Amino acid sequence: MHRLLPTLLLACAIGASASAPTVMPLTAADVPALLQPPAQGERIVMLWALDCAYCEASMQALATLQRAHPAEIELLTVATDSIALRTRIAARLAAAGLPGYPARAYAAASPEQLNFLIDPEWGGETPRTLVIRADGTRIAVSGALTGAQLQQIAPP
Repeated sequence: MHRLLPTLLLACAIGASASAPTVMPLTAADVPALLQPPAQGERIVMLWALDCAYCEASMQALATLQRAHPAEIELLTVATDSIALRTRIAARLAAAGLPGYPARAYAAASPEQLNFLIDPEWGGETPRTLVIRADGTRIAVSGALTGAQLQQIAPP
């Protein structure tokens, strides 16, 4: 029994780390790559915040859309909160059922600068969904996503 306990604890630790997303920092230098059109399909960047009441539902709706079109949609999340809150961000993403998607968080002294670099038309409100298509066109939606907006975002 004493030999089994360490093995069980190790298995639990591995399982817990596998389900928690890795949250990477986002700096001003990273924004051009984030906004680069994908080679095919579309990249959806979901901008959200820990204090956003509507963000989780929009993230889950986008994850459902991505799972329906895995070859055409690349989904990633960007928390507008500080990377210093990485553990809370990862926990919120895991609780929302989004552990498998790339996740970033702001790592800049001026969050407003990142907001402007990501989308000069954006006032910083969350949720904000940015769709970047392979042809270079973009769609930006602020607020909770509606069914009609999800249809507009979906690949043709």
